[in-house]
Amino acid sequence: MQFMEWIKQPWPWYVAGPLIGLLVPLLLIMGNKSFGVSSSLRHICAAVIPGNIPFFKYNWRKETWNLFFVTGILLGAIIATQWLNNGKPIVVNPKLMNELQQYNIHNYASIVPVDLFNWPALLTLRGFILLVFGGFLVGFGTRYAGGCTSGHAIMGLSNLQWPSLVATCCFMIGGFITANLILPAILNL
Repeated sequence: MQFMEWIKQPWPWYVAGPLIGLLVPLLLIMGNKSFGVSSSLRHICAAVIPGNIPFFKYNWRKETWNLFFVTGILLGAIIATQWLNNGKPIVVNPKLMNELQQYNIHNYASIVPVDLFNWPALLTLRGFILLVFGGFLVGFGTRYAGGCTSGHAIMGLSNLQWPSLVATCCFMIGGFITANLILPAILNL
């Protein structure tokens, strides 16, 4: 029972970070595999979409391990939210709470503001911008950058790849601009 209480607590960065970092050499040793999540969508499309699309014409079966990895992420999230939730409210920095209250976001019961992420909000202009346009930008950016943040920042930087350094810097700049300029403008619509 003590183990369950321990695992329900947030893990500090100095434990979680090295565990994630150890994935890189482990994947390389176990078959020269690259860590990343965005490529799994291509593998799923190659497996499911019939047709003669050149982008999906490759041996996706040798990448099946990646599909199991992504399935594990989904199952891990379900297990964590259903059975490992400690029931305590999420700790939010007081400065962030004050800033979010300026945008009429007062509900901190979930990790995402319910005022933004719910079905009625999806049918508004703000919901459309956040979900559809944002999803398009993420998909386009992932394809344009040749991978996702986890692939570039974890795998690419550990392999000292110059394109991954450029992509990671661009991801960070885009995140800062979105969080400090674009999101406040959307929330004020």
